[in-house]
Amino acid sequence: MNDFENNHPERFYQVGIAEANMMGVAAGMAMSGLKPIIYTITPFTTTRCYEQIRVDVCYHNLPVIIIGTGSGLSYAGLGPTHHSLEDFAIFRVLPNITIMAPSDPIEVKKCLNEALKVDGPVYIRIGKKGEKTLTKETTPFKIGHSVNFKKGKDVCLIGSGTIMSEVLEASRLLEERGVSTHVEGFHTIKPLDTASLKKLFSSFDIISIVEEHSSIGGLFGAISEWKALECDLHKTRIISFGTKDEFMHEIGSQKYARKKNEIDALSIFNKTLKAYQERR
Repeated sequence: MNDFENNHPERFYQVGIAEANMMGVAAGMAMSGLKPIIYTITPFTTTRCYEQIRVDVCYHNLPVIIIGTGSGLSYAGLGPTHHSLEDFAIFRVLPNITIMAPSDPIEVKKCLNEALKVDGPVYIRIGKKGEKTLTKETTPFKIGHSVNFKKGKDVCLIGSGTIMSEVLEASRLLEERGVSTHVEGFHTIKPLDTASLKKLFSSFDIISIVEEHSSIGGLFGAISEWKALECDLHKTRIISFGTKDEFMHEIGSQKYARKKNEIDALSIFNKTLKAYQERR
């Protein structure tokens, strides 16, 4: 943010450690015809000011863009206070809001450009820094539409956000074992790309859903709810890869935290391969 502040000081406001107030200020600016973007570490721009997001922003359907940085387990070294593993779940239930989780720096830019066109609240969940580039500038991008990373015919891996790097590595490991793997990225959690889901569930017997979020209420929850309401007759086995329903009291790197929660590439590979072998 330093470059933006230096180049556009009249368009940058630092409100301090007062996130609920920040959300109220953003709502007021949006009511005045502006399109504010608010940005801080994810737990503090989501759970700390949830009431203001619900009542001030979503209730009035205001064009406020909420950026959560260091999402998921990016700040694993700082403990549970800095983990953000509930944000998909708590935002999915709010009317009017669009929820996005880009997989890499290129998708971050695309998400922001598209969010600026939305006449309503948008939440964008991003990583911390140093994420691998997984997509291309030419990769098609549209809110509510999934992105295909790789075509395959045996099993399908669905991922969202920066965990896509682990998903793609798991795909590589499966391919080495002779398992043709289809990889689909869902950068949009809400609205959900149900058209793509219909095609995937009619094509694959095994679909693994991977997210750096609680296994409750996130992308897996959204897809499972859709599947139940669709009365889907396809006997597709869904495997959920999400964080455990418990606080992680240990301190370590993001890599360690992912392994601990079994959402790393090797865990995805092992569990998906076992399911595939059982189905054969």
